[in-house]
Formats: sequence, structure tokens, C-alpha cells
Amino acid sequence: MTLEVITGPMFSGKSTELIRAVKREGYAKKKIGVFKPSIDSRYSEDNVVTHDGLKYPTFVIPINDDGIKLIYDIVKRENFDVIGVDEIQFFPTSIIDVIEKLADEKIKVIVTGLNLNFRGEPFEIMSTILPRADNIIHLSAVCATCGGRGTRTQRIVNGKPARYDTPVIVVGGQEMYEARCREHHEVIR
Repeated sequence: MTLEVITGPMFSGKSTELIRAVKREGYAKKKIGVFKPSIDSRYSEDNVVTHDGLKYPTFVIPINDDGIKLIYDIVKRENFDVIGVDEIQFFPTSIIDVIEKLADEKIKVIVTGLNLNFRGEPFEIMSTILPRADNIIHLSAVCATCGGRGTRTQRIVNGKPARYDTPVIVVGGQEMYEARCREHHEVIR
């Protein structure tokens, strides 16, 4: 059917847009399944939850190849017409083969993922999936420093920008991240 990618920095409304999109498909009587990575338990163990509290029930999937196979098995078993995958940047790139296969099998696939990591560099999975998408929704946030167009995710550690050499994957929310524009995004080297 189609592969749709919703991307942008943290606090741009990616999960909100995913929930809106799958609810809309539900009005058309489509059978829907939403998946999220097991690493993301910030607000709920078994729901996709937005930073402002909107939620939708999900299947929680391990972020390994067995988890990727599990997505395919659940979709086929449940006979879903539409699936959503939140926070795709946390999954291994092997998920791309599965979601493309599902889209080729007439299932609408909607995924969300960060456009860039805190360093201002693309996640490998996003660099691979974006050119394969049938539709891309690129969202922006509001820069926490100037109020301009926030297109990047700023990690904050002890009140200061994170050092470049810190781990790329650190799950968190407003306590450690904010949206920034290009001018105010900082990475300490």
C-alpha cells in the first residue's frame, strides 16, 4: 500500500501526528496495530504517549531481530490494514525490510522517527528509510532559546549542551532534551 514517514526533532508532534493518523484510519473501519520499541517506557509501558499526555495502545517490541520478526507475525496474525511504528530510530535497520514487505503486501505503514540525533547527525535508519517513503511529513518544533523554528534536538546535561562523545541513544523527555533552531543548537566537542 504505502509507507509514510513522520519526522522532525523532539517536541515537534511526531507521536501526536501518528495517533491522529491511525485514529483517522479507524474511522474508515480499518484494523490498526501500533508498535513501539521496548526501550521507550518514558510515560507508559504499553501505550504510545505524547509529551502532553495523548495516548494510544501499542504492542511493545524488543529492539532486536526477534522483535522485528514479531512485528511481522503480529501484523499477519491480527490481519491489520494499517500499522504505526513509533520511534523507529531505536530499532535495528532490519526493520526496514519488514515494513517495506508489509507495504508491498497492501498494508499502510506509518512510522515516526527523529530527523537528527542530538549531535545534529542523521540516524542511519532515517537516512535509509526516508528515500523509500511514499509520503514524508517533516515537522518542526519551537526553539526553546529564541522561539524560532526548532529543527534540531538539543540534549542537556547538568544545564549545559551534551558533549559530542556521549552516547547517541539516551531515552528521555523534557528533563534532558529541548528543540532548538540551527543557530542555537550546540554540541560540545
